[in-house]
Amino acid sequence: MISREICQRVLRAAAATGADYAEIFAEYTNDHLISMIDSKVEGVKDTVIAGASVRVYKGLRSVMASTIDTSEAGLIRCAEKAAEALGQGSACIDIVLRERLFGDIHPIVTVPSSVPNAQKVEILKEGYFAAKEYGEEIRQVSGMLLDVDHNILVANSEGLYTQDRQIRTRLVVQAVADKGEGSQTGICSPGRRMGLEMFDTVLPVNVGREAARQASTMAGAGYCPAGVMPVAINNSFGGVIFHEACGHSLEAACVAYGQSQFTMDKLGTQIAGNKVTAIDDGTMPNTWGSINIDDEGTPATRNVLIENGVLKNYMIDKFNGRRMGMASTGASRRQSYAHTPTSRMTNTFIAPGPDTDEEIISSIEYGLFAASMGGGSVNPVTGDFNFSVSEGYMVRDGKICEPVRGACLVGNGSEVIKNIDMVSSNLDLAQGMCGASSGMVPTSVGQPMIRVSSITVGGR
Repeated sequence: MISREICQRVLRAAAATGADYAEIFAEYTNDHLISMIDSKVEGVKDTVIAGASVRVYKGLRSVMASTIDTSEAGLIRCAEKAAEALGQGSACIDIVLRERLFGDIHPIVTVPSSVPNAQKVEILKEGYFAAKEYGEEIRQVSGMLLDVDHNILVANSEGLYTQDRQIRTRLVVQAVADKGEGSQTGICSPGRRMGLEMFDTVLPVNVGREAARQASTMAGAGYCPAGVMPVAINNSFGGVIFHEACGHSLEAACVAYGQSQFTMDKLGTQIAGNKVTAIDDGTMPNTWGSINIDDEGTPATRNVLIENGVLKNYMIDKFNGRRMGMASTGASRRQSYAHTPTSRMTNTFIAPGPDTDEEIISSIEYGLFAASMGGGSVNPVTGDFNFSVSEGYMVRDGKICEPVRGACLVGNGSEVIKNIDMVSSNLDLAQGMCGASSGMVPTSVGQPMIRVSSITVGGR
């Protein structure tokens, strides 16, 4: 995108007023979206994002400027604005760039941009009509097929010059069902860091049927009773509770400023049940949230955050790592060149444990089985959260019984992970988009089935 020689001159301009670190981030991204509703293609949308940013540090001060003009003159102007905003001084670092190739652990077989729209529409239709034809209770279906080709360049005053290409594909089917007692929604939205070969193993028909099954099941459910009880939380998207209620509190963006329930004085201490090991792993091949390098050019890592209940590490970017006195873990991410990067999750999950699904369910005399989680809210400083259960069932005498709607889980992240006393071995991941100060980035959440020994369940 930008030559090494131009990057070198731009970085020197950025560091001219005394910066001790300077960085260029450039991108060229093509998003392609096909959507369906009312049994027809609603739209085909292409979005191109192209531009660059220049960021400089001086101690614990950081300034970033961005531009859509990626000519040398435009980049120099952008660098001079960042340098001017940082303050007065003289250049104190020598910048010599050397190209580095970190390799690609996410091979792509079929680049989506090389495939005609007609073929993509057929994939989308398979998922759409599988949901629509599931049963007469299905009242509405919508679907979309997204593919993203995200190309980045990172160069910095430490001598790094590198590039990466990130291709992702995702199919989303949403169904609404009504059996006369109010409508309910089901959704299935698998994604991979892959091309269209994703659909060799992720069958669109199964995606549509799963969305319709969820909607149909919950449309016939009664309301969940409220109370404090044990809850079994299923694998896959069940991991959203750890992601939201604990994961954000383990990001350096919170920890570096003391705005976390897991402050640095808790490193090495027991913060969770001894069956809980939590990992953020950006190195998982072809997984939705995976990266080769982060948006500061640091290689992806497998980062053990909690091991057997003991706090081991955080997700750290370069700038917040300065404040913490800790090295980057390859966790710096941003939505685009116009967003300031910060520490973010990639694929974050609770690791498999020693129990089985059957043992977890049979251990509950009276409680709730949260088969699928929905949305919610969390305060990363306090860890207080509230999450809806999109598909839930009552458990009585160790058996899964009738479906219930309207359930939510209310609690505190630092407390709920202490109450995880059983962890199964059936790890699975689900895909989503996580929003924070650096914008929306693709992340995976996950876990095996777990048991929370006691948690407040909201209902009727």
